[in-house]
Amino acid sequence: MITRRKFLDTLAVGAAGMAVGTTAKSYAQILGSNDRINFAVIGLNSRAYAHLSGLKANKANARISHVCDVDSNTLKKFAANTQQEMGEAPATDKDFRNILRLKEIDAITIATPDHWHTPMAIAGLQAGKHVYVEKPCSHNPAEGALLIQAQQKYGKLVQMGTQQRSSPHTIEIVDKIHNGLVGRAYFAKAWYSNVRKSIGIGKEAPVPPQLDWDLWQGPAPRRAYKDNVQPYNWHWFKIYGTGEALNNGTHEVDVCRWALGVDYPHSISSSGGRYQFKDDWQFYDTLVTSFEYEDKLISWEGKCCNGMKYYNRDRGSTIMGTTGTILIDRDGYEVYDLKGNKTDEFKTGKATSSTDLLGRDSMTDAHFANFIAGIQKGEKLHAPIEIGNVAVTMLQLSNIAWEVNRELQLDTADGKIQKDSEAMKMWGREYEKGWAPHL
Repeated sequence: MITRRKFLDTLAVGAAGMAVGTTAKSYAQILGSNDRINFAVIGLNSRAYAHLSGLKANKANARISHVCDVDSNTLKKFAANTQQEMGEAPATDKDFRNILRLKEIDAITIATPDHWHTPMAIAGLQAGKHVYVEKPCSHNPAEGALLIQAQQKYGKLVQMGTQQRSSPHTIEIVDKIHNGLVGRAYFAKAWYSNVRKSIGIGKEAPVPPQLDWDLWQGPAPRRAYKDNVQPYNWHWFKIYGTGEALNNGTHEVDVCRWALGVDYPHSISSSGGRYQFKDDWQFYDTLVTSFEYEDKLISWEGKCCNGMKYYNRDRGSTIMGTTGTILIDRDGYEVYDLKGNKTDEFKTGKATSSTDLLGRDSMTDAHFANFIAGIQKGEKLHAPIEIGNVAVTMLQLSNIAWEVNRELQLDTADGKIQKDSEAMKMWGREYEKGWAPHL
């Protein structure tokens, strides 16, 4: 039986070629400058620069009218870069709530810390804005489910930033896998390697004068400011971040489940730990996790403090089937027969690296083109929230399996944990009073 999600996946794949082949230039031949979408970019460190690049690549149809960040220095720097890249100065504000009140803004992009993704996305939908939200779309499984409900209720588009869904070569090879290139695909293995350094032991310190620490924390329970959290190391604190599995594993696990044509597994197990350093890092630096289906298997291996490559790649996925194997990464794909002999390959000509924290690339440009075409023309999104959220929830559940140190049994319809009340308590989170997202 074809589930609704599988049906949506199929539609996304089918629409992909048309979207990637449609350039900003061709849109400009149809639409005038008055039809451009006004974007507000919120959260202006690292990945926001890929948003800037993606919107610049689609400048004929989009402009950045506003930028927003709780750090005034970061805000000033990004605004200057936006003026240089886009040719016009954006308005600035430190408080996204002021941004959402402006009727002239059509869409927001969210590149904030993870704990803000769902609350801000829901607030954007409630304000009548379309939303592009970086992965992971949520901090916990309950938020992801709530965000899907919000999108359905308010009717605006929500695209998750798994940009490989808009990669032409990935779309092509996944379609070939679905059409039997390696027979019946049944095992997908993904990995990520990096050489992250220790974050040390943080000390309480005065809040920097340029930073609104209360607004930075937002929905998270209040904590004193420490000198090793912001602007990047929040990823490794459970109150704000989601660990490397969500930070980077989301991309490849999403490709794996897309290629295998699966949704939620029936069970998840994870093992690993913080082995490289002894510091404030609250997650693992090494994790091996398995997602089991009735007749298929996905595994993800994260090594974020050891740069040993697999297949000479920092990151990637292998899709194994009854007649061969496909190796996929952001730079291309390779096809192998059952004996491991290479029979075909495709290379984009540009190499990517796991140490790149910005991720400016043609995939992101194409992902924004698809989002813009969705708003302007009703084109099917490549990573609508109900599809993007599946891999996110799977990896959040792998974090829970790691926390409780046992295999989780799941309801394959929605991913909820079965017959384990202790684990299910981690489905949601505690919020600062008055900050919990709601419909």
